Amino acid sequence: METYYPPLGFYFRLSFSDEAGKLDAAFKEVSGISMEMGVEEIVEGGNNNFKHRVPTSVKFSNLVLKRGLVPKDSGIVDWCQRTLGGGLMETIENKTINVELLNENGDPLMSWNFFNAWPVKLETSDLNSMNNEIVIESLEFAYSYYN
Repeated sequence: METYYPPLGFYFRLSFSDEAGKLDAAFKEVSGISMEMGVEEIVEGGNNNFKHRVPTSVKFSNLVLKRGLVPKDSGIVDWCQRTLGGGLMETIENKTINVELLNENGDPLMSWNFFNAWPVKLETSDLNSMNNEIVIESLEFAYSYYN
């Protein structure tokens, strides 16, 4: 079978560290796979022609997952609601989120592992009686790092 490159972004698998094999991880969109090196500018005394630019720490954007609204019995949504609803009074449970980009045979081409992830936002799309649209659930996670 012919392999297509560059790979197509619509064929991926998502799993959570303790949700292996569950259908609850079926998402239509993953975004926020991004890292950026910070830059600090230092002015040199007596020289106004330029500034020294030096690297600082790496910043990671939040991981955003989107899917059609799951009405009940979602372990992932329960985790988000427990974390966000508990504020800082409850211990935040971290998980590892794995994203795999698959080829046409379902074999992983590339994978990303987001470590120490926790929910920072849970959002449901607007309800509008004038539009005939699917209700989308958006979950946003902060994490320590990914590889």
